[in-house]
Amino acid sequence: MSGGALPSDWAPSFAAVPRSAFLPELMWPFDMGAGTSVAVSRADDPATWYGYADADVPVVTQWDDGKHTGTEPGQVSTSSASMPSVVFRMLRDLDVHPGNRVLEVGTGTGWNAALLAHRTGAGNVVTVEVDGAVTEQARASLKRFGAAVRVIHGDGYEGYAEGAPYDRIIVTAGVRHIPFAWVEQARPGGLIVAPWGTHYGNGDTVARLAVAQDGGSASGSFTGPVEFMKLRAQRLSPVVHSDYVTGGPEDRDASSTDLTEDVFLGDRFSPQRFAVSLRVPHCHHVIAEKRDGARPVWLYGLTDRSWACVMFRDGDTARVWQSGPRRLWDEAEAAYRWWESEGKPGHERFGLTVTAEAQAAWLDEPEASWPV
Repeated sequence: MSGGALPSDWAPSFAAVPRSAFLPELMWPFDMGAGTSVAVSRADDPATWYGYADADVPVVTQWDDGKHTGTEPGQVSTSSASMPSVVFRMLRDLDVHPGNRVLEVGTGTGWNAALLAHRTGAGNVVTVEVDGAVTEQARASLKRFGAAVRVIHGDGYEGYAEGAPYDRIIVTAGVRHIPFAWVEQARPGGLIVAPWGTHYGNGDTVARLAVAQDGGSASGSFTGPVEFMKLRAQRLSPVVHSDYVTGGPEDRDASSTDLTEDVFLGDRFSPQRFAVSLRVPHCHHVIAEKRDGARPVWLYGLTDRSWACVMFRDGDTARVWQSGPRRLWDEAEAAYRWWESEGKPGHERFGLTVTAEAQAAWLDEPEASWPV
């Protein structure tokens, strides 16, 4: 179930704290074969319910910020229990020890907090959840299980200063900006583990940041790609295509590129996508469905109405159209070429530094950073 990621010293906690103790009666696990979320009721089909509870799949526990009703999946998943293998990886990165004080941002079901409490000891874990209903459900589950965790209903973006300082801070929602409050609430030398990314796409990469001894910054490398629901304060508003693509052919520049779809995009968690996301700021990309051997990829500027489209075609040269103050495809292609020239680095060669004023990404060394 762990995909080889389970540290041996965590084994007693995972044996003592099953995920099934924190999942609701009705849940929506992701069926890998079907490629979609499916409704499973413990009352109606306990064997299937427990099978998914023990499987290495993500499980949606809330849709549409709680507005959803019924058994069919809703529009947007807004709370979940992560894949156990992802939980294992992030707890390994956190390097938490008995007696450590831990702040968790994003309580969800409460399972992760219960694992941390088993590891660190009673009274050492504070968890913050922004959704009131999710907070109450997690609080009840933790109490029923007997886990001594302090559950706070609030905005985890602000941390929880009352319980500071913390030895470790772990975030279970994707973030686009690391608030300096988390750095301030961690001890010098403490660790912050958070899924981080840019608005270029929905993917995240786990940042493992060590807080400087003077408390003025936190910095560290990424450990690998993941994908989380985004912190509610940092969700990207929907990009409306028609707000960007206006006018006629005379309002856009046409060109071509010798980059192919496979080379530029790779797969969902390819390092080149991550590299491009770091080098092309304030941009969102959308990969459209492939039809008749053609796939358009759209780039939208988030600070103006610049846009670009590259049309990849099987066996043919890709065509490019761009419009607006920025030439977004030129920026994206230059970012890809840079990644290629640097030896096609993986996620682990990149890092992030956070100060009170800014956050900056870097490759190999923090001294060679750029703002993100």
